[in-house]
Amino acid sequence: MLATKAKAYWQLTRMDRPIGTLLLLWPTLWALVIAAEGMPSINVLIVFILGVFLMRSAGCVINDFADRKVDGHVKRTKNRPLPSGVVTSKEAIGLFLFLAVVSFLLVLTMNPLTVKLSFAGIGLAFIYPFMKRFTHLPQLFLGFAFSWAIPMAWAAQTNELPSIVWFIFAINALWTIAYDTQYAMVDRDDDLKIGIKSTAILFGRFDKLTIGLLQLITLAMLIALGMHYQLGDSFYWSLLVVGSLFVYQQHLMRHRDRDLCFQAFLNNNYVGMAITAGLLVAFW
Repeated sequence: MLATKAKAYWQLTRMDRPIGTLLLLWPTLWALVIAAEGMPSINVLIVFILGVFLMRSAGCVINDFADRKVDGHVKRTKNRPLPSGVVTSKEAIGLFLFLAVVSFLLVLTMNPLTVKLSFAGIGLAFIYPFMKRFTHLPQLFLGFAFSWAIPMAWAAQTNELPSIVWFIFAINALWTIAYDTQYAMVDRDDDLKIGIKSTAILFGRFDKLTIGLLQLITLAMLIALGMHYQLGDSFYWSLLVVGSLFVYQQHLMRHRDRDLCFQAFLNNNYVGMAITAGLLVAFW
């Protein structure tokens, strides 16, 4: 019984599927590397790596709590711990609060500006899962939630928030909307049946085109970021890799096949990795 419950908690926090953690980690590292213009402070780096794992897990828990009554009707999610009854709603809320509190205790080791920013971060993590009931733009709220680590990390490293931080925030938010729309394309048929909203439904037959435009804007803004910091050729080579990955994702999505759209979504891990590698080499 204990082993079954532990496995369910592991699944509830998505520790068995780290893609979301990685997609949250990469932009956090962008902010830390750029803010430090190289290697960030070790204690800040450790706190934010741990914080990424904890807050992404907390976000997954509250997401499954919000979707507990609809996940059972979706092919991809019907066997999750909450709809299957292995974990109760009270247990899920308790786990969310535990993860959020531990994350906040970590943030308390940072400067006051970072602590203040953390309240907005936990708020975004909490409200995002409920947005799909009220708007066709839940991916926009996810973009904000997944980008909030950028100003937090920058503030922790430098104790200030220059305007360039919000430019990087916008880059990541646009990229997040693009890849989470790919993710939403996987569930679009089920979501239409049960009344869940998403950008995949909003964009309709223009979904691939809109994702492509978001990817182009993301790439253009990354080029502008490189020009702003006068980064070397290594960064632009990494952006060539990013552009190639975006083209590959468009190829995967061409027939809107569920499994291939999911592969396109997963491929974004390499996008984040390529940008991070380009920044590290450029600043070192």
